[in-house]
Amino acid sequence: MVHTAKCDFSLRTATNRYEKMSSIDPLLKKIEDKTYQIGIVGLGYVGLPLMWTFHRAGMPVLGFDIDNEKIRCIREGTPYIKHLGKEKMKTLADSERADATTDFSRSSEVDALLLCVPTPLDHHREPDMKFVEQTTRSLAPYLRKGQMVILESTTWPGTTNELIIPLLEKGSGLKAGKDFYVAYSPEREDPGNRDFNTAKIPKVVGGYGEEALRLACAMYDTAIVETVPVSDTQTAEAVKLTENIFRSVNIALVNELKVVYGEMGIDVHEVLDAAGTKPFGFMKFTPGPGLGGHCIPIDPFYLTWKAREVEQSTRFIELAGEINTSMPRYVVQRTLEALNQKKKSLNGSKLLLIGLAYKPDVDDDRESPTYKLMDYYKSMGAEVAYYDPNVPVIKPSREYPHWAGTKSVDWDEETVSGFDAVVISTAHTDINYRQLADWADLIVDTRNAMRDIPTRNGQIYKA
Repeated sequence: MVHTAKCDFSLRTATNRYEKMSSIDPLLKKIEDKTYQIGIVGLGYVGLPLMWTFHRAGMPVLGFDIDNEKIRCIREGTPYIKHLGKEKMKTLADSERADATTDFSRSSEVDALLLCVPTPLDHHREPDMKFVEQTTRSLAPYLRKGQMVILESTTWPGTTNELIIPLLEKGSGLKAGKDFYVAYSPEREDPGNRDFNTAKIPKVVGGYGEEALRLACAMYDTAIVETVPVSDTQTAEAVKLTENIFRSVNIALVNELKVVYGEMGIDVHEVLDAAGTKPFGFMKFTPGPGLGGHCIPIDPFYLTWKAREVEQSTRFIELAGEINTSMPRYVVQRTLEALNQKKKSLNGSKLLLIGLAYKPDVDDDRESPTYKLMDYYKSMGAEVAYYDPNVPVIKPSREYPHWAGTKSVDWDEETVSGFDAVVISTAHTDINYRQLADWADLIVDTRNAMRDIPTRNGQIYKA
């Protein structure tokens, strides 16, 4: 079992206090013996890797999801998230310590319930907590004494205490901190990151009371490289928002610089590469066609919404959001200019977008700016298609149901050369950009993917 000095030191006072007798001692013993069963609620890009991580550490796991197809895939060992792969899924399917179900009444079987459900924004760009609320209400009737509930979904500070606990208490008749334990530990998943998987990313943990904190830290210590305890659940909730706001603001800065430097005839990528050689005081971020993924485009607005409750403004965060959400329109404008140089109009042109996933080398297309580009181009009269080796067909989604069922085009000279322009939205590393340069007449490059590829004069238009 992995223990870290940081966690043990922070909890030393609490540990001494409970040396004589503690209600969580039997649970801590189950964790040590690896008989403590962990339930993962929501088996998407956060929940499934978490399920694998605990299983790999020797813990029994039970996954919950409302999607029957995901349950079937887990039980049959069929991958539905690219970076988890066939081998890991087969291991889960063959293991006696792992199972998955749509039956939420089985939640009474587990010792801990980790909630990994979506927290999107609604049409007014305010927190949409329906998935968290529905999940919590579904679990509450089966909650039993001694269980622990941990929310991992990114949310506004205060969610655990103000929303989760009241729903659990009302639905179960039990009392938090007395009959059951509650904590918050934000997910830090980065799909496709080969250097940092779930097990290697330190886990911030905030508990509703000292016992909940000790129990949650001990559980995560079995599978995660380091636990980082903080004073309460609100602090842990604020940590995740701060991490994502930091990225949003810095991405907005380089996106703005891209536009400004572009008008000056300066290559922003060359500027950033040179600035990145400074060994202190600078952290390199790269511009793009907009923000994607479930975190950066959404999470900062959870704080702006909560800040209004305490009569505070978040002008810096909101400005960053405005800049980032404006980038797809900037790319469209650059596409218009590029086609105009070829004496073509956007209306009636055939456009191919490269990369539907929101970042390179993954199959995660949540909040991908490519969808916004496709919508804009289509609304202006263009014929739109996409190529992405990781997303062969577009699945139904809440935001873009009208693209469901659309398939990636083939990668061959006849197909690619048939488009008036190719827009690189996501630069997957397994795309042959040299072939693209040979086949395409016009390339609008939003990712600097063609930088080192020999191209014909006037073929590349940076956006």
